[in-house]
Amino acid sequence: MVAQQNDQIIEHKVQTLLSQMTLEEKIGQMTQIDFSVVAAADGQTLDNPVDVAKLENAVLKYHVGSILNTTNTPDYKPPYIEKWRLITQTIRNTAAKTRLKIPIIYGIDAIHGANYTYNATLFPQAINMAASFNPELSFKEGEITAREVKASGLDWNFYPVMDIGRQPLWPRLWETYGEDVYLTSVMGSEYIKGHQGDDFGQPTKAPTCLKHYVGYSYPLNGKDRTPAWIGERALREYFLPSFAAGVKAGAPTVMVNSGEVDGIPGHANYQYLTTILRGELGFKGFTISDWEDIIRLYTRDKVAASPKEAVKIAVLAGVDMSMVPFDFSFYQLLLELAQSGEVPLARIDEAVARILKVKLQSGLFDPPPEPLAVAGNFATADAQAVSRQAAAESVILAKNAGATLPLAKHSSVLVTGPTANLLSVLNGGWTLTWQGDNERLYPQDKQTLLAAIRQKSSGKVSFVGGQAFNDEIDVDAAVAAAAEHDYIILAIGEKPYTETYGNIDSLELDKNQLKLGQALLATGKPVILVYFGGRPRIITELAEQASAVVLGFLPGMEAGPALADILYGDVNPSGKLPITYPRHTNDIVNYDHKPIEKFDVNDYRPLYPFGHGLSYTSFKTSGLHLSKASYAQGETIELAVYVKNTGTRTGKEAVLVYLNDVAASVTRPNKQLKAFKKLELQPGEEQLLNFKLEPEALSFIGLDMKRIIEPGDFKIMVGDEVAQFNLRQN
Repeated sequence: MVAQQNDQIIEHKVQTLLSQMTLEEKIGQMTQIDFSVVAAADGQTLDNPVDVAKLENAVLKYHVGSILNTTNTPDYKPPYIEKWRLITQTIRNTAAKTRLKIPIIYGIDAIHGANYTYNATLFPQAINMAASFNPELSFKEGEITAREVKASGLDWNFYPVMDIGRQPLWPRLWETYGEDVYLTSVMGSEYIKGHQGDDFGQPTKAPTCLKHYVGYSYPLNGKDRTPAWIGERALREYFLPSFAAGVKAGAPTVMVNSGEVDGIPGHANYQYLTTILRGELGFKGFTISDWEDIIRLYTRDKVAASPKEAVKIAVLAGVDMSMVPFDFSFYQLLLELAQSGEVPLARIDEAVARILKVKLQSGLFDPPPEPLAVAGNFATADAQAVSRQAAAESVILAKNAGATLPLAKHSSVLVTGPTANLLSVLNGGWTLTWQGDNERLYPQDKQTLLAAIRQKSSGKVSFVGGQAFNDEIDVDAAVAAAAEHDYIILAIGEKPYTETYGNIDSLELDKNQLKLGQALLATGKPVILVYFGGRPRIITELAEQASAVVLGFLPGMEAGPALADILYGDVNPSGKLPITYPRHTNDIVNYDHKPIEKFDVNDYRPLYPFGHGLSYTSFKTSGLHLSKASYAQGETIELAVYVKNTGTRTGKEAVLVYLNDVAASVTRPNKQLKAFKKLELQPGEEQLLNFKLEPEALSFIGLDMKRIIEPGDFKIMVGDEVAQFNLRQN
């Protein structure tokens, strides 16, 4: 009842404001500009880089509703929190001078913490958070990120990415929660709940934004912002459900797919943006374009004959706010379209009402006298401890021949490889800068893998490597040094990147890294291969000969100590792969493959499968049983399984529950993840886990493109256990 009353109050305020606004003021609300439009020319060196005259022009003349990004795009340094607070307070003060005092909503890509505020708590990237299989950590990440974003004076977070990561070449794979629909839905929803709470207008909460609706993550050629070809069944089976989960979790904004699907650019797709997003998924908030993507309907996609037609197409398709970003062209063109009647005033009012509602829900109309206090809300020891835990739980021990790991702390170790002594490779893109590759900007008090090993070890630690990722490492020197050490830790992988700058032509690892690895393996010394990067580069040749393989991916700013904890046994690894790690460059088969993909000469033979991850102890599942052997349609499937720590160390285990529909009118995957729980067990300890699968878990997209549940036989798989049940026809 209280929520309904609040909604009615907000709706009344929205309609009151709309009735008072001029057409120009309305269109301004739909306009978002980059900070550089209002920045001083030498703003990078100023305490407050806002050019007040430019800001007043944007706000008082063009009535802009939103600003995004950090100072001096793209050649910026991340502001300290004090500078952010000055910037955003200046903007608030200027908005307060407007006739109706409508606040500006400031948006930022805080995708693994408040990554554009210097010294913020930075978490593992999404691919790692998924590897933790720990929804509680995702919730805490959302909670901490919102708090640090708000302490920075910022309002709105362009996150989480709810795209499904099923194309490993795609340079934004690491921004996703992996290849599985259910895992993505759970981890993304928990992030939203932590970030927003029950009321994202509270001082420590902030609105989120679902990205990038929909199909962006599945380009046929693997390159960013290139076409995806997705049939309607695949769209509804694999790509829409995670966005539906994000809408259900309460995300009030959605960012539009920057590419195209089946020949229709995301920003021109009425079917996706209006018919499905609003009509089917029930989304009530506002949509925002991605960077410059409305004008690109004309300049790039050629579906519009002019810039004005591009604006008309996008707005009528369902885009509510335009990330223009560098000028006021959207404002001017939409004003002309509205004045001529080509875009109905009703559509303008609809978009503006949605934007005003989110601003009211966010508490921007009634801000506290001061932004959220920095002390106790920014870069706290507790927050960084959560980040370190997330890093540790996200690291995957993929191979451990002869119990090579953990290392004795007194053992002598040679550390080498291009990713051994850099912080940037632990964090990836969207870290301090857009590409995350400016190592000089990284905090000096954080530890690289090498620094953390040196601190952890009591034995001899030597390093052979360069100062930058692309520095060629002296192979002969590394081989000579190896002779003087018990173990070799070879840290390989990728340099930081995101978006089109991360496009690659092959998943193959750089030849220089392969050359170094082959030479070190030939020494006969045990090699521990540690991989950092945003996607699964092909490491098969090295991994098959290495004594141990650790997949770090992008574990964040606290990753150095977290990795050292694992290598030396102070923490027991518990991460599991949220993607399939391919054995060969072109052998891309997802874990939830169809029967035809593992039939005759076809096979699923990855280097490491989805869900793979070893431990320093061992776990055994047993006694998998269902509450009954036959269920009626609509009933909840109840199951239980025992999990026991059969080893000698305390450890955490993610228990994954898979389902297989044995026969159906549309081919079904060999298995699909439907539930999971993570638990910690002492040596010898056994626990009974109970799971419930709601009827929806048995559903799929049928012949008529509707979601259905068909009677028949089903299999449940947990660990090595399999149980069957029959679903009866009602």
